[in-house]
Amino acid sequence: MSERAAGKVPDGPVPSRLGGQRLLDLIRVQAVLRGSGGCPWDQEQTHQTLARHLLEETHELIEAIEADDAERIRDELGDVLLQVTFHAQISADSGGWDIDDVADGLVKKLIHRHPHVFGDTKVSGAEEVLVNWEKLKAEETGGRKGVEDDIPVALPALARAAKVQRRAAGWGFAFRSRDEALSKLREEVGELAEAEDPADREAELGDVLFAAVAVGRADGADAETALRRTVRSFSERYERTVALAAARGLDLEALTDAQLRGIWDEAKGSADA
Repeated sequence: MSERAAGKVPDGPVPSRLGGQRLLDLIRVQAVLRGSGGCPWDQEQTHQTLARHLLEETHELIEAIEADDAERIRDELGDVLLQVTFHAQISADSGGWDIDDVADGLVKKLIHRHPHVFGDTKVSGAEEVLVNWEKLKAEETGGRKGVEDDIPVALPALARAAKVQRRAAGWGFAFRSRDEALSKLREEVGELAEAEDPADREAELGDVLFAAVAVGRADGADAETALRRTVRSFSERYERTVALAAARGLDLEALTDAQLRGIWDEAKGSADA
């Protein structure tokens, strides 16, 4: 293993406009807010009371990313970063770990989990990087665990499915090609079409969604992101469909399937124009 893989941080200037100085200023400001003579609200906060704020800020960042709004992404990243420094300062105030401990652990993790950059490992592409990540993570925690261990139960189902599949792939269990993944998806769709009992249909629907996640992984696409984009696209097109119907005095519930499809297609055309 090379010297770099032993945990040495790469040399060279900090690649940011002010060399990271404003990040240090943020840490100083956070300490003042929490310190004697600081802000009463900041002083009262705990890890527990801040949890909901972290969740809110993360969702707002995701919305900014999906909107491809560069300025908003910058602002929302700042809000998320504030949560990180806030939690670190809370711990430091009680004599626990501080922001340097957070960064130190992250640096060591990044170097260890990127042996293709800091070591001699060769990878074929991004998917293999993710698979290796799961293997290396397991090594850090004492070896392979259950495929669902340590995956948050509140994680959205599609994201959870992708992580489970990626972890399984880290131990050799995965479709070897996109064609195999597509074949499995077609098989599951066929079984869903044939299912008659409601419980069976729900189970088969789950199999279809799980197989679709596998196809996404084979394509390098994230199923959670893809579905969020589709939901947003559907909502926008639906509103255009409702507006078209209202402008023509049409009742959507009274339309035939063919008529509804026609106005739906027209709504799509109006967006493309």
